[in-house]
Amino acid sequence: MSRVPAAKRRRLTPPDSDASLSPLPSQSRPGVGDFYSRASKWSLEQDYEQRPRKLSKKGKENSKLPIKTPEGWIEQALVPAPDAADTDSFLDSETDNQDDQASVEEQVVQKPRIPAKQQVLEAKEELARLAGLINEDPEEHAGLLRALAKVASSPNTTVKKLALATQLAVYKDIIPGYRIRPLSDTDPTLKLSKEVRKLRDFEQALVGGYQAYVQELAKYAKGSKIGSTPEFASLATVAISCACNLLTSVPHFNFRGDVLKVLVDKLSSKKPDEDFTKCREALETLFRNDEDGNASLDAVAMLTKMMKAKGYRVDESVLNTFLHLRLLSEFGLKGSHTSIDAPSHDATTNGKKPKEKREFRSKKTRKIMKERKVIEKEFQEADATVSHEERDRMQSETLKLVFVTYFRILKARMPPLMGAVLEGLAKYAHLINQDFFGDLLEALKDLINDAELSENPADDGEGEGQDDEAEEVARNATRESLLCVITAFALLQGQDVAKSASALSLDLNFFITHLYRTLYPVSLNPDVERSARSLHLPDPHAASNAARSKVNIQTTIVLLLRSLTATLLPPQRPAAVPAPRLAAFTKTLLTASLHLPEKSCTALVGLMNNVTKTHAAKIASLWHTEERKGDGVFDPLRGDVEGSNPFAATVWEGELLRRHFSPAVREGVRGLERNVGVER
Repeated sequence: MSRVPAAKRRRLTPPDSDASLSPLPSQSRPGVGDFYSRASKWSLEQDYEQRPRKLSKKGKENSKLPIKTPEGWIEQALVPAPDAADTDSFLDSETDNQDDQASVEEQVVQKPRIPAKQQVLEAKEELARLAGLINEDPEEHAGLLRALAKVASSPNTTVKKLALATQLAVYKDIIPGYRIRPLSDTDPTLKLSKEVRKLRDFEQALVGGYQAYVQELAKYAKGSKIGSTPEFASLATVAISCACNLLTSVPHFNFRGDVLKVLVDKLSSKKPDEDFTKCREALETLFRNDEDGNASLDAVAMLTKMMKAKGYRVDESVLNTFLHLRLLSEFGLKGSHTSIDAPSHDATTNGKKPKEKREFRSKKTRKIMKERKVIEKEFQEADATVSHEERDRMQSETLKLVFVTYFRILKARMPPLMGAVLEGLAKYAHLINQDFFGDLLEALKDLINDAELSENPADDGEGEGQDDEAEEVARNATRESLLCVITAFALLQGQDVAKSASALSLDLNFFITHLYRTLYPVSLNPDVERSARSLHLPDPHAASNAARSKVNIQTTIVLLLRSLTATLLPPQRPAAVPAPRLAAFTKTLLTASLHLPEKSCTALVGLMNNVTKTHAAKIASLWHTEERKGDGVFDPLRGDVEGSNPFAATVWEGELLRRHFSPAVREGVRGLERNVGVER
């Protein structure tokens, strides 16, 4: 192995003191020494401090003025301008500008619009899914009621209609058979089990969703006014149909007043349409099916308030809804527009049992019975059972409101509503208090006098004649007078015989005389068998096409038969009818039957059969002239019934009626003659 030589070491000797001061070879040139001598005196820090430099953008002064708002002054933010120094090159800055423009364009471009048909299909699927989940387990999916309401807020009208109809079906299925009471202040703090807490949460969610749904129906139903767009009108039709369905299906549930308001607002319109008819039929169904009377009371109260606010300028069909109230067949007390008679208690004193029938109970027993009554009352409320006392109270308040409306219209003399009011009074006559009979009969007499004046107007001028003609078109005076007669007799028929004879002392000769004078004009009326529901073409020569029978459903001949039955065959005292009255009516009715149509003639001959069966001995002399005494001439046009001298006439109309073209009329006349003893 060869030996590596050792590395050479350089000898470093410190320079001499004199050598350090000696100039270097490079410094031997002239001027270099002066440069270094001056550089040693420079202040580099001071020069750096005085050097100009670029300030940052953050310190730039904001030249924009503040803005004043209701909350105070707001400083405007300074928008930094793009700096060319921040970009590396011209190409980079151009690329950045293009990216910024692309991002702005992406923000401006809207989402692709879905076609209306596709929106409807998606809404149907979503509504079906939500409705299926809710019906499957309402308590578990109560929160989906808000999702249904959210679908109904779609701008698409078709989707709104589908959502409203879906909500209707869902609420009809999940609404319980009781009314949910609002929570009190102490209810949220009570300790409840898991099941009870779940049920309470479901009930509160149901009430909240149902309230929002009813409010939406009320908002959309306002679009049915005249002049609205077809979209709003169609949506209003769906909303009104849903409200009517709710009222007839779940009238016991919460917010019934809001649903009734939707229907009553529609019934306040002057021109009836299909929606108007739906609302009226829904109220009639409610009145017929209401068992406790609470819903009927609310509806009648709202209707009477609406009619009073409009000055009773409403359609008469609205007033005829009162004829469908259930209290007509159930209520047994008497009343007027001010009060209802208290029920009589048999074998009781002030509603308490006599002393001999009271049982002795200890203090402990009375306490137990009191607790049991409280528990039974709670059970009845839970089972939705109604006591007779509560139902009578509701029906009495309803009857009072109905009478108030009828009597106010009678006082105001509203021609379009007089027939409907008289029909209602005739229906409710058995429920009217006896103390009110005198005033009511006087009002009926005034109505009959007004009807006679409207039929025979005075020739005071051309302008007045036109007004009378217009009023005659608007009302049917003959039907109204017949209704007055029916009402007057119905007042007595609904009362006790003893009280009617002794205490009332009412004279009905005025109504009997008017009925007798009406027989001939009614028999010559071509519309005697026509009602408000009859299919009949309007008269082209009439002053107005509004000349139609719109008083009530019954025909004129039916009203006449009811009046004659009450006059000639009173159920209380049939033997009290005098013979001259029976003879005058028999002769006039047989004459009138010659001019009546087939059905009316058959009905009138049937009535005369019943009269001859009951009063054959009093009127048989009309067929047997040798069995009567008297002289003179029969005057059928005389106003006084007994003074017309009916026994001076002979029933020659029987010979013509025996040859009538109708077999029913011929058979009826044969039976009539057999009753009075005529042999053929």
